[in-house]
Amino acid sequence: MSTSVEAALRARIDAEGSIGLDVFMEAANAAYYATGDVIGAAGDFITAPEISQCFGELVGLWAAVTWQSLGAPAAFNLVELGPGRGTLMADVLRSAVLMPGFGAAAQLHLVERSSSLRHRQRRTLTGRDIRWHDSLASLPPGPTLFLANEFLDALPIRQWAFTDRWNERRIAGDGDAFRFVLAPTARSIPAPAVAGSIYEDSPAIDAVVREIAARLIRDGGTALLIDYGYAQGHGDTLQAVRRHAPVEALAAPGTRDLTAHVNFGAVAATARAAGAGVFGPLEQGTWLRRLGIEVRAEKLGRGKSAEVRESILAGVRRLTDARAMGSLFKVMALAQPSLNTLEGFDPKEPA
Repeated sequence: MSTSVEAALRARIDAEGSIGLDVFMEAANAAYYATGDVIGAAGDFITAPEISQCFGELVGLWAAVTWQSLGAPAAFNLVELGPGRGTLMADVLRSAVLMPGFGAAAQLHLVERSSSLRHRQRRTLTGRDIRWHDSLASLPPGPTLFLANEFLDALPIRQWAFTDRWNERRIAGDGDAFRFVLAPTARSIPAPAVAGSIYEDSPAIDAVVREIAARLIRDGGTALLIDYGYAQGHGDTLQAVRRHAPVEALAAPGTRDLTAHVNFGAVAATARAAGAGVFGPLEQGTWLRRLGIEVRAEKLGRGKSAEVRESILAGVRRLTDARAMGSLFKVMALAQPSLNTLEGFDPKEPA
């Protein structure tokens, strides 16, 4: 049965012959996240804050220490991009407010387009003074701490494939389905020209990073970016998930989570070109261990039953083990140019 987003995509393909993967992905994900609560055991995928409260608590303590490093401004924007069910922010606030003055100074902003997810966030963060935004453009000026966990991976990408020349991978109709087609391009691709090679880029990620960097330079602050991805490289990383299992990416748009691995090398280059400081990327396991996740887990399990302690440790292992999320997920921070150190990271490389 055709959905409204599928019909709209088909109409555009009929008019244009084919569409870019970024066009397909943006429309599909907008429809998908509008459908409701897709995160968690009962949804399609699970994120780090849903696996262990230790994750959000350490992010909160990191935010509090970073706020101090920024001079403890009396008012600052605490912004989460793509806040999901609000679980991360709830854990962040619970731990960060242990830092005197942080809670009173923090002005909470959530960048979220989905009305259904906004409703869930409101329930999770009951009693909090929150402002919601459709994009970064409406955020107020002032020192800002950005938090973005599994946000960049859902932004649309483009793909380029090499045969005897570089071609853009576009999407066309194929009866009742969608399929990839190749369109020759004169664009210069910064990847080895080898038959079968696929290169990805994301103007959407570049735009977000440039906007964040501009705000950090103008008003001060940092941005913590956590996502699965790679430091450098290329290849086909497009994937779709439904009910915690891989599914066909181009089938039934709007009914599955479409993501791609984040090119953190490109993120760093874009941020540096804009003038921001860059820390990382580090493997998530390394960063969390530096912040003391094992110590936090041991304290959390103290006095609990053996079953509860094992559950806590299992969550931490999933977040930090290289065979689970510890290696695939990376952590990067962007910062105002004057900031040379950040908790959990090596010192900033000289510009």
